[in-house]
Amino acid sequence: MGNGAQQSKAPAIAIMGCGFAGIGLAIALKKAGIDGFTIYERASEPGGVWRDNHYPGAACDVPSRLYAYSFEPEYRWSAPYAPQPDILAYIRHCVAKYALAPHIRFDTNIAQAAFDEGSRRWRLETADGVRFDADILVSAVGLFNRPAYPDIAGRARFAGAQFHSADWHHDFDFAGKSVAVIGTGASAVQFVPEIAKIVERLYLFQRTPQYVLPRLARNTDMEAGSPLAHRIERLRIFWEFEWGTRRRRSAKLTAEGQQAFLGYLEAQVADPVLRAKLTPDYRLGCKRVLFSNDWYGALQRANVEVVDSPIDALTERGVRTGDGRERRVDAVIYGTGFAPANFLSGLRIAGLGGRDLAHAWRGGAEAYLGIAVSGFPNFFMMYGPNTNTAVSIIFMLESQARYIVSAIRRLARSGGAMNLRADVQRRFNAEVQRRIGRTVVADANCDTYFRAPSGKITTQWPGHLLEYKFRTSRMRERDYEFA
Repeated sequence: MGNGAQQSKAPAIAIMGCGFAGIGLAIALKKAGIDGFTIYERASEPGGVWRDNHYPGAACDVPSRLYAYSFEPEYRWSAPYAPQPDILAYIRHCVAKYALAPHIRFDTNIAQAAFDEGSRRWRLETADGVRFDADILVSAVGLFNRPAYPDIAGRARFAGAQFHSADWHHDFDFAGKSVAVIGTGASAVQFVPEIAKIVERLYLFQRTPQYVLPRLARNTDMEAGSPLAHRIERLRIFWEFEWGTRRRRSAKLTAEGQQAFLGYLEAQVADPVLRAKLTPDYRLGCKRVLFSNDWYGALQRANVEVVDSPIDALTERGVRTGDGRERRVDAVIYGTGFAPANFLSGLRIAGLGGRDLAHAWRGGAEAYLGIAVSGFPNFFMMYGPNTNTAVSIIFMLESQARYIVSAIRRLARSGGAMNLRADVQRRFNAEVQRRIGRTVVADANCDTYFRAPSGKITTQWPGHLLEYKFRTSRMRERDYEFA
């Protein structure tokens, strides 16, 4: 990797992203006595996905008590499942409490990064052309930051309003309007029940029906109990979710859960025609399971129609389906989610020998523990490949932060660079893909955002959270080459 001079004992650390991941790492660094870090954020305020997604009904589907840092569990949540404003306020609270503001550079979008083998530093450049260096580069940009739009003809021809749920137009007056919603993902499950109360007519264009389960009942008095009681509740919620991950590996448990869902759906939707439209034709768990207590009620309103005929095109005045019918609308809203398998798209990262990360990932992103990539020294990721989970991602992020801090401490002692061994990455990812292949997530008939275009599942962690915590509890020096 070259014979450059030794690094400073206090390495300069560049963190990309000021959401839960970047903030969690920054706090972990401060607690470790490491202050030489800067968070670079493309927007003008912190928050990440919880800043960008502010559509009506936006909320977390993990209970508030668990969707928080373990070191900052006490917060006055307004509901058992925190709404978006609460979560954004919590993030701002953490920035203020841990004095992170001096470390943050807003409106700074890093567009490319290249590792210089002579100096063993990262050369960074913003979208505005500003250049600077860092000893260590950490990506904390997350998975859900690039909205996905469907490939539908005529989008430019439609004369009405159209926007993605991640770019909500709050100035659009829904009262008395006819609206088309394209997509039935996690965001649509939340905003459709809200706008259905206001619009004159809502057409929900569904390509794939979802498994939508009721949210678990929780204590609605968020101020009740002592801090100890809150921690016990947090632990109980964790075990509920952790235990539930067994179902992915058990055909018996999957079948039982599927039957329970079908019973729930029958109880919720009396009309057999509508119920047939809403019945998934794939196994429970191979796609993200959604949670709502008012989704099925909203779809049975007199002013709502579920359309499962394929869309042919947008016209100037509405949406035309394959059967030739045109439904005229004033607005089209895309509830089509994101493209999380496109890790770090839009950012060029070059490692040893100028190796391009996007090219290295052409068959699907992969990394050791979702954190380090061979050939890219002193580069770490949070919420990287195969670290997504149905439980609280905050737990995973804290595990990654501990691991990265231990690696940075090692670099602070010796300087230089550390590069993941190729065989370590190869063995780990072979294990991950083998284990995922034995779960419902790998079902061939399941079209999901978990998969890269190659078919490789690049987003999901195959095991329990406690296993991940154990495997990231310390950085093993033998996994790396040092120079």
